[in-house]
Amino acid sequence: MKQIILGTAGHIDHGKTSLIKAVTGIDTDRLKEEKLRGITIELGFAWLDLANGQRVGIVDVPGHEKFVKNMVAGATGIDLVALIIAADEGVMPQTREHLDICKLLGIKHGLVVLTKIDMVDEEWLELVTDDVQSFLRDSFLEDAPIVPVSSLTGKGLPEFMKCLESLCEDVPERSSKSLFRLPVDRVFTMKGFGTVITGSLVSGKIRVGETVTIYPSGIQSKVRGIQVHNQPVDEATAGVRTAINFQGLDRAAINRGDVLALANTLKPSYMVDVDLEYLGFDKKPLKNRTKVRFYTGSSEIVGNVILFDREELAAGQNTVAQLRLEDPLSVVRDDRFVMRSYSPIRTIGGGCIINPVPGKHKRFKAPVMASLRHLAEIHSKEIITYHIKESGLHGVAFSDLIIMTNIAEKELEQELQHLLSQKAVLQVDRENRVFLHGSVFDELQEKTIRILETYHKEYPLKAGMIKEALKAQLPRALGLRTFNLLIQELSKSDKVVQEKEIIRLSGHRIALKADQKDIRYKMREAYLKGGLQPPYFKELVVSMGENADHVKDVLGHMLEEGLLVKVKEGLYFHKDVIEDLKNKLVAFLRANSEITTPQLKEITGVSRKYMIPLIEYFDDTKVTLRVGDVRRLREG
Repeated sequence: MKQIILGTAGHIDHGKTSLIKAVTGIDTDRLKEEKLRGITIELGFAWLDLANGQRVGIVDVPGHEKFVKNMVAGATGIDLVALIIAADEGVMPQTREHLDICKLLGIKHGLVVLTKIDMVDEEWLELVTDDVQSFLRDSFLEDAPIVPVSSLTGKGLPEFMKCLESLCEDVPERSSKSLFRLPVDRVFTMKGFGTVITGSLVSGKIRVGETVTIYPSGIQSKVRGIQVHNQPVDEATAGVRTAINFQGLDRAAINRGDVLALANTLKPSYMVDVDLEYLGFDKKPLKNRTKVRFYTGSSEIVGNVILFDREELAAGQNTVAQLRLEDPLSVVRDDRFVMRSYSPIRTIGGGCIINPVPGKHKRFKAPVMASLRHLAEIHSKEIITYHIKESGLHGVAFSDLIIMTNIAEKELEQELQHLLSQKAVLQVDRENRVFLHGSVFDELQEKTIRILETYHKEYPLKAGMIKEALKAQLPRALGLRTFNLLIQELSKSDKVVQEKEIIRLSGHRIALKADQKDIRYKMREAYLKGGLQPPYFKELVVSMGENADHVKDVLGHMLEEGLLVKVKEGLYFHKDVIEDLKNKLVAFLRANSEITTPQLKEITGVSRKYMIPLIEYFDDTKVTLRVGDVRRLREG
């Protein structure tokens, strides 16, 4: 059997609570103040078993204009609405506002109940019915049944029950496969139970023993018990009024407006992108940065409306906008919201959330507006690739995609596997399941190739770029894992070659020009001839009579190919000279265990100008170990 929640709506004192008591036997006014004043202030809850076995959860909302925020909290999560209109008064201000709220919240099913028919005659009832039909024209209740009833005499109640039974058949079943989310609309403590919350379970399911997170605070607690319609159950699924009590949770840790969900499934944000419908009853335009009251789920948060392509929005118009909020909230795509003016308080608009975790957008930027309009219009699979592409080099995590798309986990996994197989997207981080758009990765590869081409052109005698230097020239948003995947993929496609920490284009070859070959020959001869007393680099450049930069380029090449060895800045030796000295040094140390500075001077036959840099070079290259004033052979 489907899980269905019925909500009431309508003006104060039009008989909402009386109707519920008449058909269920439950008085939903539980507060002392409600009894004294005879009005509903807080949300009330009941349930009803229909003749076909369908059980319906009921949320009774207050009708007074001062408590519309409580009405919005109760209307969230309902599947169908009973719009209550007293036959003796007809359509009243809160009738209109409640109908607007139901429309803005996306409620599509319902009926109209004309109450207190015992107080009017048939002719009046007929006039009121005509007036109600005119009022409902062009609304989602235009073709809804209108049922006259008297909660006092019982007249019309069987017809109401039969009509409700028929409507329930048309209500689609909520998915238990999507994220578990329960907006909290009531919190209290109960002796022997501890902290208890109630709310309409809008999606997913929850079991006793599971650990849940309270958003946006992030506090976690274990579910100790669950009740549905005052009966303990092991599991609750989407579409029921649910009461949950927690193990060791302080009452002060949770408030109305919080959302219960499983760990790491939601994400608090101070901003939401929305598809906004502005009602504007007084015909005044909505100005950019107007302070408003934002209602979604069971929360009320103050924020500012940011209009991107205009300074004001005319009454009756729609646009995409951003709400920047004073407190964080945790929502998913397609969640509905209601917007009320800050002061005086009245409903002025609403719509649906198109991005629950956006960044700040710049105003009057055509691409921004076009992108948001596109996001508001696309559905399902397109939303996945949209967000992956929009995330650029940052990529987007699987957990974020769930709330950005509002697609169930298994379905989202299947779609991503399909996109991966087509190479439309790629996974750059398996541990955190982060995805990058294929076109973004292609652009990154092209940019890397261009950087290497420029480098090879500027430094033709260098083998390639140092890996870290290459990463530094790529965008800052590029993470290490994505960079490593980039080099891996470029290597696989034979576009680049990685040799230790050097990256080069696969086609890059060092080819000396004729004049460079001449410089190389002269330098090689000079260092061979110099032996253990070669000229310092500056002296060599002067003696050769060549351009210093040209000689330096060739020097770099000779160092990379290993022909020359750098001992210290400006002092280089031919590799054969260094190797010969190393062999002599090692042989001496093996025969004598240690060597002093005078002994090394005797072996090399050079002054301290060369001898000190040489022995320090052998220390640095782990050939020798200094112990006091002597050197010993470094073993291992």
